[in-house]
Order: sequence, then C-alpha cells, then structure tokens
Amino acid sequence: MAEPTTFNPVIIGFLCNWCSYRAADLAGTARTHYAPTMRPIRVMCTARVEPEFVLKALRSGADGVLIAGCHPGECHYVEGNIKALRRFLLLKRMLTQFGIEPQRVQLVWAAASEGHHLAAAVDRMTEELRALGPLHWQQTVLRAKADIPLIKLEVGG
Repeated sequence: MAEPTTFNPVIIGFLCNWCSYRAADLAGTARTHYAPTMRPIRVMCTARVEPEFVLKALRSGADGVLIAGCHPGECHYVEGNIKALRRFLLLKRMLTQFGIEPQRVQLVWAAASEGHHLAAAVDRMTEELRALGPLHWQQTVLRAKADIPLIKLEVGG
C-alpha cells in the first residue's frame, strides 16, 4: 500500500532587502534546516508590499504569504515596517471577508543576524498551513462571491 503524501504548502515570502532577506541568506550559509516551502521575493522594504501583491500570490496558487522585515524602530526607511504593519492588519480583515483564514498571511520581524528566527517562522507557518490544507482560491473566494446576491440598479426614471 502506498504511503499517503504529505501536503507541502507553497509560501511566498516578501523579504526586506536589509534584514529579512539577509537573515534567509544567513540561514542558508549556516546550513540551518527548515522547511523548503518558502519562495523568497526580495523587496527593498516591507512598506513596498502592496495588498494586491499578497492577493495575487494567493490567487496564483500560493497557500500562504509571509511578510518579513526589520524590527520596529530599526527600519532603514524609518517607518516602512510600521506602514507594513498597518497594511497587514487591514489585509487580514479583508481576507476574512473573502473566506480565507487570516493565518495564511503572516508578518515576522527578523534582523539580518536572525537566520534561525526566520527559519523557525517558516517552519511554524508550514505546519499551520499543513493543518489548514491547500488554499483553493477558486472554490473559496469565487464561490463566496457567487453566494452574494446581485443588486439590480435602475438608472433613469
């Protein structure tokens, strides 16, 4: 009898150039073992991560999105990570309205010297997504939209 396959989620990681991307690099050079589920995308600052980027990643087949940046107060662009935090909180509310579990999008602070911390965050998120199962965008989001009744507007008089 064949072994059941383990679900390996796809995580898109938007990583800050100055801290988190370097933390991921450090984790690799230090040969830190962690789940190979994250596909890193380097951004200059987490403030550059628009909600549309996250939604596009999920719509395109990702099971989760990890946004990782400098610790608050240590942003190379002064308040970029605070802007990212505000967007993240709003995005989680929007995901709930779409019928998507808010745990599918996570925000982590990781300095360049914290490769182990970033690796642990990826492992933790991987396990959480395994418990949730795959994100079926078509069935989850589009079906939810289909359940909303259309309102017919009459123009003119």
